[in-house]
Amino acid sequence: MTQKFGFVAIVGRPNVGKSTLLNHILGFKLSITSRKPQTTRHRVLGIWTEDQVQIAFVDTPGMHTDQPKAMNRMMNQTAEQALSGVDAVVMLTDGRIWNELDERVYQKVKRSTCPTYWVINKVDKLEQKGQLYPHVQSIVADHTFDEVFPVSALKNLNLEPLLSTLRSHMPEGPFLYDEDQITDRSERFLAAEIVREQIMRQLGDEVPYETTVEIESFDHSGERVGIHALISVERDGQKAILVGEGGSRLKQIGIEARKRLEDLLDAHVALKLWVKVRASWSNDERALKSLGYFESD
Repeated sequence: MTQKFGFVAIVGRPNVGKSTLLNHILGFKLSITSRKPQTTRHRVLGIWTEDQVQIAFVDTPGMHTDQPKAMNRMMNQTAEQALSGVDAVVMLTDGRIWNELDERVYQKVKRSTCPTYWVINKVDKLEQKGQLYPHVQSIVADHTFDEVFPVSALKNLNLEPLLSTLRSHMPEGPFLYDEDQITDRSERFLAAEIVREQIMRQLGDEVPYETTVEIESFDHSGERVGIHALISVERDGQKAILVGEGGSRLKQIGIEARKRLEDLLDAHVALKLWVKVRASWSNDERALKSLGYFESD
């Protein structure tokens, strides 16, 4: 049987469940998640392989309104670049919501020449399922999609029809990745994201958006994995919040991150966290490039 391989971009505005969808398709928590929008900052490739079909899903930052900071421009740029060179596009929306941001995403998606699928997520939260049909009819009246899939990524509901359609539309060609490979990202990258996920989950609304994580050392040579992570914030007040009284908040972030890292690496992990102030890093293109936010691809 001939092998098939293709790239599929997952796009949408912030907080519609793109990373949750990818994680449930893979059956593995690859992309970090939180209730806060713009949790995903980087392009993350999730590789799904079954029988003779391999699909590389491109999880992207949520497309959002233009904001002055360099990091926000970078995130939008990353999401838009994912639409080029793919074999299919999955556009996610949230239930019966179709707002200005969804429309902005669609205007970019419709320029694509490949098959485009509208995935309506979080349908399990609809009080009356019958409300969905008129919503779909009103949108498809002046928006073009190849197919529409109502799903619940979190509840793993109705994902198989979407996968079946994507499988059937992938072009013939050899696998690009090993059959047991699940991402093109390194363990160092995943470790930094796991620490950042705990920051997103445990802190209030302001601090996480001006926080970034660098892995300064990653030693996997012995029985225990040693990881030193540097957390950068933009102001002294943010550092105080992140560290917490007597270091309590930072300690809790480290405890939860270490649990996830040990699951990921299947090894004991010694995790050390530091916090420093790096003023205006999120609006400094040179700093963003050094932190790996701008990619050549």
